[in-house]
Amino acid sequence: MMSLSEEITLRGHIIDSWTLPRVFDAIMDLGGAFEVVSIDVGRHRDEPSHARMRVSAPTADTLAAIITHLQELGAELVSGGDADTRPAPKDGALPPDFYSTTNLRTEVRIDGQWVPVDGTEMDVAILLDREKRRAFTRPMIDVRRGDPVIVGHAGIRVIPLERRRDTDVFSFMNSAVSSEKPKKLVIHEIAREMRAIKSRGGRILVVAGPAIVHSGAGEYLARLIRQGYVDVLFGGNAIAAHDVEAALFGTSLGVSLDSGTPVEGGHRHHMRAINSIRLAGSLRAAVEAGTLTRGVMYEAITRGIRMVLAGSVRDDGPIPDVITDMLAAQREMREAVQGVELALMIASMLHSIATGNLLPASVRTVAVDINPAVVTKLADRGSWQAVGLVTDAEPFLRELAGQLV
Repeated sequence: MMSLSEEITLRGHIIDSWTLPRVFDAIMDLGGAFEVVSIDVGRHRDEPSHARMRVSAPTADTLAAIITHLQELGAELVSGGDADTRPAPKDGALPPDFYSTTNLRTEVRIDGQWVPVDGTEMDVAILLDREKRRAFTRPMIDVRRGDPVIVGHAGIRVIPLERRRDTDVFSFMNSAVSSEKPKKLVIHEIAREMRAIKSRGGRILVVAGPAIVHSGAGEYLARLIRQGYVDVLFGGNAIAAHDVEAALFGTSLGVSLDSGTPVEGGHRHHMRAINSIRLAGSLRAAVEAGTLTRGVMYEAITRGIRMVLAGSVRDDGPIPDVITDMLAAQREMREAVQGVELALMIASMLHSIATGNLLPASVRTVAVDINPAVVTKLADRGSWQAVGLVTDAEPFLRELAGQLV
């Protein structure tokens, strides 16, 4: 018999956004039951709906798991109360019942008033400064012993994104992956959105993988940077190394970008490219010395855009600009994404997933990859706002640059 229960409320466009049936499914899938206490359905396009439900479960742990999931869908506990905190037990660790955030806008209740949580990001803790009436997120590794960490479910409110009622690409596409989506139309809509963002002074992020260079699309990304459509650039050692290789030797992975044929001794080109930058001291030093005169890295440096290159264990060299401390790279990326309105993730699964973890759900996100699993992985890890385009980097960037430049 299910003896433990909590009452929740749901507000907003919970019918046409499918929030209500998702709540029903979540409760049943997690082993609970529900009773709809009351429901008031909005009768006009802009009129929200309201539902009150009693959720029950056989154990406290099951009920807690259900409530955690329902809060991610926008549910609010009727029992109310302020957010509760417990001190962090040690540096880099949290109380066992800490609240783990989503990438949705979140508020917490302090002395009966709702306060927005600063720094929306998924999978981090919320710290509370009661004296200043301020709540903010902090990664687990950066929490210090004694920090007041929000625990439990009381006094926490997650605000889901409302379903857009216009007809642009971000409303008619979702994270479902298909190679049959109308690519040209989608790219035109992305270009339109990019123009609108730049016209109001907004910021655009590009997460770039080495396939951009391998496929011959480096010149199009360089053109977008040169024309001011990129404000932040994320990547790894590979995009930088092969971009420099292309600039110095006209090859990528030893294959000529003009003829598409392997070049004698070309397998050494990427190492020679890395070495040339290491001899110069940095990418910027290579540009200033006239060693590097074209390409994505050249345009990013001469344009002065924010660039974060995060390394991995498999990197050759690496190029001096690559951050090999993963926590330091994460902090740089977290700082750089502030204020970004649109993220283009192109042919880079690991860097795209890492970036997706740092982005609020309000940031419009486009994942472009020849592998459908990349977008699936983004959605599975919580970046459900990402729309996916299954195509090679070259035709995507060529069409996008043609629309924008």
